[in-house]
Amino acid sequence: MEKVLNFKQGRVPLLISMPHAGLRLTPAVQAGLIPEAQSLPDTDWHIPRLYEFADELGASTLAAEYSRFVVDLNRPSDDKPMYVGATTGLYPATLFDGVPLFREGLEPSVEERATYLQQVWMPYHQALQQELARLKAEFGYALLFDAHSIRSVIPHLFDGKLPDFNLGTFNGASCDPTLASQLEAICARHDQFTHVLNGRFKGGHITRHYGNPEQDIHAVQLELCQSTYMEEFEPFNYRPDLAAPTQVVLRELLEGFVAWGQKTYKK
Repeated sequence: MEKVLNFKQGRVPLLISMPHAGLRLTPAVQAGLIPEAQSLPDTDWHIPRLYEFADELGASTLAAEYSRFVVDLNRPSDDKPMYVGATTGLYPATLFDGVPLFREGLEPSVEERATYLQQVWMPYHQALQQELARLKAEFGYALLFDAHSIRSVIPHLFDGKLPDFNLGTFNGASCDPTLASQLEAICARHDQFTHVLNGRFKGGHITRHYGNPEQDIHAVQLELCQSTYMEEFEPFNYRPDLAAPTQVVLRELLEGFVAWGQKTYKK
């Protein structure tokens, strides 16, 4: 296995996780994909670039190298369903449009997928756990922001067009409610964008598993419409003109997250 993740340690108690940013494929996955999947359409495109200002904020960052078509880092290792209705699993079998991902008989074997779990999924979650533990040990609390993006219209997964900013806190279980309210208020100040809290996307495995307010670990997922910063269809180009105003909001959200922690946990 080649490099499976990119991790950069920061200086404030915030970790930004990017589990679906990866583009690498294993030979077995690449060989089996249908032609429409070869361009990796369900990727959270350009997320590391969109959040490149994280360095200036002092946040730690963790980004996947391998595509979700290999193994989905935002699903539990036992592959229990996360959402009612249409969704994708630990080893995705379909595109977001509901079309089978692999040509018939060319799915990776059970043995190959077991190695993906051990060599791709496990290292990412170990790095995530270790950094949250380090932050909590150093600061007394840890903040986790799980950064995602998705095409704004996918009829197979949801009706109509998504709001631009989809905040998820697992219906309030993954972070303090005052934090969620502050992040919602930041979104509301930017009325050129739409937003929702715990709408279609309430937070995947990472938000649900690691967010534990009683243990002073606060996790929030953001599912961002790709129409706010890029071309949503091939060749999936990044659009700096669209991204710039979106980054203003993202920066305010992350600065607000850190400021909330400092105020809440001030000694």
